[in-house]
Amino acid sequence: MARPRPRTAVTASVALLAAIACAGHQWTAAEGARILAVETVAARSHWNFMSAVLRSLTAAGHQVTAFTPFPDEGGGGVNYTAVDTSAQCQMLTATDPALMVASFGGPVALMRTLPAFCQNHCDVVMRHPRFDAIMRNQNAPAAGVAPFDLVIMEPLAVDCMSHVAHTLSLPIVYAIPSPMITYAEREFTGHVSHPACVSNLIAGHAVPRTFVQRFTNNMLLVYTMVVREFRNRLLRFTDPRPYDASPVVRPSVIFQNSFHGTEAPRPVLPNVVDVGGIHLEPAKTIPADILDFIEKSTHGVIYFTFGSTVKISSLPKHIINTFKEVLAQVPQRVLWKYEDEMKDLPKHVMIKKWLPQRDILLHPKVKLFISHGGISGVYEALDAGV
Repeated sequence: MARPRPRTAVTASVALLAAIACAGHQWTAAEGARILAVETVAARSHWNFMSAVLRSLTAAGHQVTAFTPFPDEGGGGVNYTAVDTSAQCQMLTATDPALMVASFGGPVALMRTLPAFCQNHCDVVMRHPRFDAIMRNQNAPAAGVAPFDLVIMEPLAVDCMSHVAHTLSLPIVYAIPSPMITYAEREFTGHVSHPACVSNLIAGHAVPRTFVQRFTNNMLLVYTMVVREFRNRLLRFTDPRPYDASPVVRPSVIFQNSFHGTEAPRPVLPNVVDVGGIHLEPAKTIPADILDFIEKSTHGVIYFTFGSTVKISSLPKHIINTFKEVLAQVPQRVLWKYEDEMKDLPKHVMIKKWLPQRDILLHPKVKLFISHGGISGVYEALDAGV
């Protein structure tokens, strides 16, 4: 499969330039834009997407200042500055799957948990001393020239992004590390995809085909929009924030981690740009012990991971034992991302707390990829032909 990175990287830069030009900000191509970037979710998979977008911008000569919980990852260059927010963040790494299911495992749990969860992430950014200084001084007369031309953020279910764009008088660009989220689409864009043909994120089906599926889709759309609005209003009443009173500012451009060739057809607004695969990079050197394990395999290798967010070792023992029993029967060697020690490990299985996923998938001896279905991993597997 042809790698889409060159096209999407150029598209990202061009779209951002158009957003700034339309907003009336004056700067020349020789200077580049001054971009304020904020990663609002402390999950490594989210940052991998955001950092790929930012790399395409710094490579084009733009100045980027990024507030991120992963300051040592994904940046680089004299025109890139990282501000560490990890001390304040609720890090979403090695999370207990049972806790994730309890918090986000259905329409009721999701809508109950999401607003407060997102408000916490907003607070991390808004209360950071350096970000607060930017919010106070962006348009100060003594500054002479406004320090930023554009703000790029990952949107949240609680709209604190509009407050940033409104206060700084800047155009805002959204970077969404997934295809468009149906229950939040109206808040992000003002547009609602027709539930007769676009499946709700939390529906138990793909593209709705039957009357029952379309009816269910409609009910889920109404439920998620109404309950989300109610929970947000309740949060504003019981635990208000300064950004609650800000007017809604629609994004000039939305970059979504999607690719039309792998997604079901759906209507999107003209300012929605698919940049799926933008994070794909050329293969790097695989650590020697892992490379030796792969290359000495007679029947190839299976790569097994639940991503950077889920702690697979916290699953119930009977599930882990089932995995071990099944994997012990396959002729291939198995690379398994596992966070703890494991008793009775099959001889042809290697466990590691961290594995270079992109580089492993590009190795010709990798035959199968078992994962939780994260979209970035899907693109990596497609690109590698696994």
